[in-house]
Amino acid sequence: MSTFIHRLALASWAARKRVIGAWLAVLVVLGGLVALSGARFDNEFRIPGAASQEALDQLRMTFPEAAMSSATVVVLAPEGQRITDPDVRAELEAAASDIEQVAWVDTVQLPYSEYVEGLLSEDGTAGLITVRATPGITGSTITDADREELVAAADALAAAVPGSEVHVGGDLFSASLPHLSVVEVIGVAVAILVLFLTLGSFVAALMPLASALVGAGLSTLLIMAASHVFTINSTTLMLALMLALAVGIDYSLLIVSRHRDQLATGMDARESAARATATAGSAVLFAGVTVIIALIGLGIAGIPFLTTMGIFAALAVALEVALAVTLLPAMLGFAGERLRPAAPRARRGWLARLPRFNASAWWVGVVTKVPALTIAVVVLGLGALTLPAQHLHLALPNSGRNDPAAADRVTFDVIAERFGVGFNGPLVVTGSIVESDDPMGVIGTIRDDIEALPGVELVAAAVPNPNVDTMMIQVIPTTGPDDPATTELVQQLRALAPQWEADLGVATAVTGYTAVAIDVSDQLGAALLPFGVFVMGLSLILLTLVFRSVWVPVKAALGYLLSVGAAFGITTLVFNDGVGRQLINLAEPQPIISFLPIILMGILFGLAMDYEVFLTMRMREEYVHGNHTDAVEQGFVHSAKVVVAAALIMVSVFAFFIPEGDVTLKPIAFGLALGVAIDAFVVRMTLGPAVMKLLGNHAWWLPRLLDRRLPVLDAEGEGITHALALADWPEGSTAVIHGEGLGAATPRATLFDGVDLDVQPGHSLVLTGEPRARRALLLALAGRLTLTSGDLKVLGHVLPQQAGALRRDATFVDGADDDAARALTDPVGELVVIDDADRLSSPAREALAALLARSGDDGDPAPTLVLGAADADGVRALLPTRVRSTADAVTLGGAA
Repeated sequence: MSTFIHRLALASWAARKRVIGAWLAVLVVLGGLVALSGARFDNEFRIPGAASQEALDQLRMTFPEAAMSSATVVVLAPEGQRITDPDVRAELEAAASDIEQVAWVDTVQLPYSEYVEGLLSEDGTAGLITVRATPGITGSTITDADREELVAAADALAAAVPGSEVHVGGDLFSASLPHLSVVEVIGVAVAILVLFLTLGSFVAALMPLASALVGAGLSTLLIMAASHVFTINSTTLMLALMLALAVGIDYSLLIVSRHRDQLATGMDARESAARATATAGSAVLFAGVTVIIALIGLGIAGIPFLTTMGIFAALAVALEVALAVTLLPAMLGFAGERLRPAAPRARRGWLARLPRFNASAWWVGVVTKVPALTIAVVVLGLGALTLPAQHLHLALPNSGRNDPAAADRVTFDVIAERFGVGFNGPLVVTGSIVESDDPMGVIGTIRDDIEALPGVELVAAAVPNPNVDTMMIQVIPTTGPDDPATTELVQQLRALAPQWEADLGVATAVTGYTAVAIDVSDQLGAALLPFGVFVMGLSLILLTLVFRSVWVPVKAALGYLLSVGAAFGITTLVFNDGVGRQLINLAEPQPIISFLPIILMGILFGLAMDYEVFLTMRMREEYVHGNHTDAVEQGFVHSAKVVVAAALIMVSVFAFFIPEGDVTLKPIAFGLALGVAIDAFVVRMTLGPAVMKLLGNHAWWLPRLLDRRLPVLDAEGEGITHALALADWPEGSTAVIHGEGLGAATPRATLFDGVDLDVQPGHSLVLTGEPRARRALLLALAGRLTLTSGDLKVLGHVLPQQAGALRRDATFVDGADDDAARALTDPVGELVVIDDADRLSSPAREALAALLARSGDDGDPAPTLVLGAADADGVRALLPTRVRSTADAVTLGGAA
C-alpha cells in the first residue's frame, strides 16, 4: 500500500495543476447543483418494525386526522376575561376560518370541541387551538414561508383581541436546520494557530486547513444533494462537517510535518513529499479506515436515520483521506522549496551553556519513573469520573429543550404552566374495533382503565373513526415527554394490552410521537452492548495486526473504555445535573440526545486508535531497530509533538461547536471534545507510556503461531522505506534477480532459509528441491508470494513492496497445467517462471522452444527463464545450447 501511495503522490506532484483543478471542479459542480436544488432534511425519528411506529403508520391510514402533523396555537385571554366569553370566542372562530384558508392546513380544532377535553385551562383563561396539516406536511417538509402564514394569522388574532397573548408552537415548529456561527470560525482560527506553532511556517500551516476545508465543503454539499434521494437528518450535516474539519486537518498535519522534517535533512522536495505521503499517509489510511469502519458500524443499531448518519460521516472521513494523499502532495508541489525549514539559529552567550528543555522528554520521564503509580492514578481518576454515567438520562429532543427564547419553547412553557407539562407530549392508544359488537362500550372500558393508572392527568379524547373500525384514545400524562415517569406510563399501558385483548378482543398499541421517541431511545440503549462488542473486537483485531503484539491491543482497548466512560460521566454531570452548564451556554439541565452514546463510542474509537498508532508505532520502530532500553521514551519524544498538535486541533474544532450548537449537536460536540482530550492527553500520552514501560520487552510478545498466520499490515509505511532503501541495492550490480538470506516458513515448518541468488542478464536459473519449498520461492520470484525473511530484487523491483509492478513484467506457468502451452505462446513481460518444467506437455515444450528461438532470431533479448523441477538435468535438456550454457542451478538445501 505504501508503494502505491508513493507512486500516487509522485503523480499528484507532477500533475498538480490538474489534480487541484479536478478537485475544485467537483466542488464547483456540487455547489452549483445544491444552489439550484437546495436541501431537504427529515428530522423525524422513525424505527421501522417498532410497535409504536407501525401503529402510527396504521393510524395515518385508518384515522388520518389523529396522526397528522400539527401546530398548536395557545391563546391567553385578556386580563379579566375568559376564552369562553362571547366576544373572545367570536374572534377565535373568525381566526379559525382564516387559518383554514392556508394552503397546507387541513383542519382547525378550537378549544370548544365536545369530543376533546382539556383544551381549556381550569380557570378558563387559556385555550388550545390545534392546526392539523394536510398529509405529507411534516416538521421536516414545512417551509419557513408556511410557518409565517400561521404566525401572521396568530398575530392578527392577537390584534383582534386587545390584551390577549397568542403563541404558536407544536410539532411543525420544533424542527430547525443547523447553521454555522462566528464561534465555529474561531475554532478554525485556533487550529491555524496550532498548525503555525507546530510547523513553524504560515504557508505550511495553511495547507492542512485548505485540504480539510475542501473535504468539508465536498462532504456537506454531497449530503445536501443526497437529501433529495435519501432520508437524512439535519444533524448528519453538522456531524460530518465537524468530523471532516477535525480529521482533515489532523491527517494532513501528519504528512506536512513529516515532509518538513525530511526537508530539514536536505532531502529533495519532490521525493520528500512522496515519501512523507507514503509513510505518514499509510498511517493516515489506517486511521481513516478505523474511523470509517466504526461509523459504518452504527448500522448495528438497526435504526435507519442512525445508519444514514454513520454512512455519510464515514464518507466525509473517506474524502479527507483521499484529499490527504492526492490534493496535499499537489499543493506541496506548488510550495516546493518554500517549505524547507531554515537552519536553526545558534544560541549565543549564556544561553548556549543552558541545556535545551524538551517538554516531551520531561513528561515521559515523569510518567514512566514509577509506572505502577501513574497507572493507578489514571485508572482510579478516570474510573471515578465514570461513576456519574450510572444515572445517564437519554431522550430525543423536543421543544422543551430548545433555547428558552425560541418561539416553540415559549409555547411549550406556556402550555406546561397553564395546562400541565403532559399536554406537550400526549400518548395515543389505538386498536381495531371492527369485530366488536359494542365498540363504544369497549372504548369506554379501556378509557376507564387508563384513567385509573397513576401518572395519567386525563384522557382527552376517546373516539372511533368515522368508519367505526379504529379507536383512538388520547392520554395526557402528568409528566413531560422526556420524563422517565412518562416512559413508565407507556410500559404500564402496554402491560394492559394482553388483558384488553383477552377480555375485550381488541389488540391495542401505544403510539404518538412521544411513544415513538421513547422506543427510539430504548432501541438505541439496547444496541450499545452489541456495538461495544463490535468496537472492542475490531480494536483488538486491528491493533494486533498493526503492532504484532497481544498486550498492546489489550492496553489500547482498555484505555479506550476508560476514555469513553469518563466522557460519559462528565457529560452526565454537565447536561443531566447542570454542573458547570453555564460554561457551555446551556440554559438548564436536560436529557442527553439518545444517540450520543453510540455515536461517541464509534467516533472516539476511531480517533483513539489514530493516536495509539501515531504514538506506539514509533515506540515499536525503536524496539525493532534494537533499542530495547529506552524505546518507550525515544518513541514518545519523536511522536509527541505532532500528536499534541493533532489532539489540540481536534479538540478545538469540536469545542467551538458547543456554545452555539442546538440541543442535538451540543452534547455530541461536548462529548467528542472531552473524549478526545481525555484519550489523547490522559490515556495515550500518560497511561500508555507507563503501561509500555511496565511491560518492557513483553509488550511486543505475540505467539509464534499467530505471528505466522497474521497478515502484515504496514500502518507506518515501513514498506516504502524498505523499497527506497534498496532502490540502488546491490551497489553496482546489474543482476536481473538478486536475493540475500531468503527464507520461507509455514506455521508448522521452515521450507527454506538463508538462500542467496544472483542471476545476471542473459542467464537463466534452474531451481530444484522439495516441491513446496521450490514452489514458494518461484512464486516469490514472480511477485505472487511474500517470503518471510531476506531481501529480494527482481527486474529492479524491490519485493514484496513492488510486487504489483513485477507481476506486470513476469509470467508464472505451472508446467503440469494443460494451459501451459497457451501461456508460453504469448507470455507477459521479461521474466518467465515455470514450475514443474519437467512435466511440460509436448505442445508446451514446443511453445517454449519457439519463444526462445523467436527472441534470439529478431535481435530482441531472450526473456529471463526461471525453471523449477525435480530433476535439473532433465530440465536442461529442454533448453537450447546457448541458453543451457548460461543456466545457473540452485537446489534448496544445498548447491547443485
